[in-house]
Amino acid sequence: MLSNLKDVLKKAQAGGYAVPAFDCVEDLMVRTILETCESLRAPAILMGLIGPDLEGRGWNYVSGLVRAVAAGHDIPVVLHLDHAQKLEDIQRAVDLGFTSVMIDGSSLPFAENVRLTRAAVDIAARQGVSVEAELGHVGGLDLESTTHAESVLTDPEEVRRFVAETGVSALAVSIGTSHGIYRSQPTLNQQRLSEIRAASDVPLVLHGGSGTPDDQIQESVRRGVTKLNIYADNRIAMCRGLREAAAAQTRPDPLPRDLFGPVRQRLSEVVSAKIQLLFAAQRV
Repeated sequence: MLSNLKDVLKKAQAGGYAVPAFDCVEDLMVRTILETCESLRAPAILMGLIGPDLEGRGWNYVSGLVRAVAAGHDIPVVLHLDHAQKLEDIQRAVDLGFTSVMIDGSSLPFAENVRLTRAAVDIAARQGVSVEAELGHVGGLDLESTTHAESVLTDPEEVRRFVAETGVSALAVSIGTSHGIYRSQPTLNQQRLSEIRAASDVPLVLHGGSGTPDDQIQESVRRGVTKLNIYADNRIAMCRGLREAAAAQTRPDPLPRDLFGPVRQRLSEVVSAKIQLLFAAQRV
C-alpha cells in the first residue's frame, strides 16, 4: 500500500530501527525489492533518482509501475523522488503521485537552501507529500562516475533553525558517508550525529549507505538514523547476477527466468541483508 514517508519514518524512530531506501528502475528491481521486503515484513522505500533513472519516459514508468503494484503488497510502500534540485521537478513528482520528495539544496548557502526547501514544502504539502532535505553535503562520485565532490559535515547549530524554518519531514545529514563506491573505508562521525539528534527530533537520513561498514551503520541507527539510501551495492549485486546468468546459458534463446533469475537472486540477497542490518525486519 502506498504510504507517506513521514509516517514510515516516525514509526521507525519510535521503534529504534531504520528503513532501507533503494533507488530503482525497471520492473525487475521494483518487483524484487518489494517481494523481498514483504517476505521479511519490512516497509519499502523505492526511489527514483533524478538523472539516468528518470530520463526520457522514466518519470512515467517508475511512478506508474510503483503506484500500480503497491496496492498488491500489504506493507507500507513509499514512492520517493531522490535528489531533486529544481522546484519544477518537485511539482512534477507531486503530479505523478510520488508520496515523498527530496529537495537537495545542500550545495547552496544556508539561506538559499532554506528558501528552496521551504518552497518545495509548500508545493508538496498541498497533496500531503513528505519532503526530505539535506543540510551539510554528502559528496562522492556522481552517478556517471565522472565527478567527485567533497563532503561538508552537517553543523548541529544550523539544524534546529533549518527544520523550524522549512518544515521538512526528514533531514539528510552528512557525517562521513559518500555517494558511489568508497575510495577508502569511511569513519562516520558518530559524535556529530548525536549532536544533530539532540538539536531536533526530525527523522534523520544517511545518503551513501553502500559500502559503509556494518558496525558503523548500526551505531548510526542507534544514534537516530531512520532511513539509509542504497544504490551502488544493488548495482554491484545485479552485475554479479548478470555475469552468472551469461555464463550459465547453453541455448541461443534462453527463457527470461534463466536470464533474470540470477540477477533477482543477487539483488534480493543484498536487499535482505540491508533490512536485517537496519533492524527493519518484522516491523509490519
